[in-house]
Amino acid sequence: MSTRLARIIAIDHLLRAGSCPSPDDLAARFEVSRRTIYDDRQFMVDRLGAPIIFDTERGGWTYSDPAYTLPALFVTEGELLAFFLSHAVADQYLGTPFERPLRMALTRLAQYLPDHVQVDLAAVARHYTVRAGAILRVNAQLLLDLERAIRERRQVRMRYYTAGRGQTSERTVNPYHFYNVRGDWYLVAFDQYRNAVRTFHLGRVESWQVLADTFEPDSDFCAADYLGTGFLTEVGPPVDVAVRFDAYQARWIRERCWHSSQTIEELPDGGLILRLRCGGLGEIKRWVMSYGSHAEVLSPPDLRAAVAEEVGKMAETYLA
Repeated sequence: MSTRLARIIAIDHLLRAGSCPSPDDLAARFEVSRRTIYDDRQFMVDRLGAPIIFDTERGGWTYSDPAYTLPALFVTEGELLAFFLSHAVADQYLGTPFERPLRMALTRLAQYLPDHVQVDLAAVARHYTVRAGAILRVNAQLLLDLERAIRERRQVRMRYYTAGRGQTSERTVNPYHFYNVRGDWYLVAFDQYRNAVRTFHLGRVESWQVLADTFEPDSDFCAADYLGTGFLTEVGPPVDVAVRFDAYQARWIRERCWHSSQTIEELPDGGLILRLRCGGLGEIKRWVMSYGSHAEVLSPPDLRAAVAEEVGKMAETYLA
């Protein structure tokens, strides 16, 4: 079912192009009743000031003033910037199943821009760059198939590589939810082999098949709650975490939201203590160590010990 906004934009485009569509044509095009089309026309006339008249010779609607444009289509600079950046996103999917639908969507959006907006995408593209980072490439068809499986509640059989164990195994999962962290795609699904909800990096799915078998999602599962227990890509039982950052690194730490549970304690020397309540201690360990000597784990004790052990091994490597 189309929305009124989508219909109004399309009707305006048809009328400005001189197509002179009839109410019956529009009703069939949008798969709605004639009454709905007449209501849309009345809305355009009364609320948007559209000069719509019926052309008896051509048997359809047209604008009595060819210069008319919908006032709602005067876009802001921010909206135009979002449109430009969407082209950069589309460029990342060249040669994948996403390329054609993305290009078609952008072409349609460009058609509906007001005539007074002149867009030179090639020129604007020189003003920005989108870098995806060191991501693990994902087969775009996998994303499409999994989206369908989630929507239709179909089980998926996949061959998956577990990097932590260096092993490949066959899994049958009930897919629940996608999420993206720093450009990498992950799937949250009920793993029948583990009999629990697990997270899978889609770049490590070697092959897959959407099955005819359906499933009923766990009524207690909430994606926001599940992901909220973790830190970045890793989830786990929540614990209290405290990390001290020196005055130098604190300048960058305090300006970001690292987790929804975070609190910051400012220190007299200009440093700070960042406190979180979350799981994913392996991810937190890697994150803390990326700041080198500027960060110190205060709690929990096992995380502090794990970082200290890793630092000791690094010292042995570099001092050998």
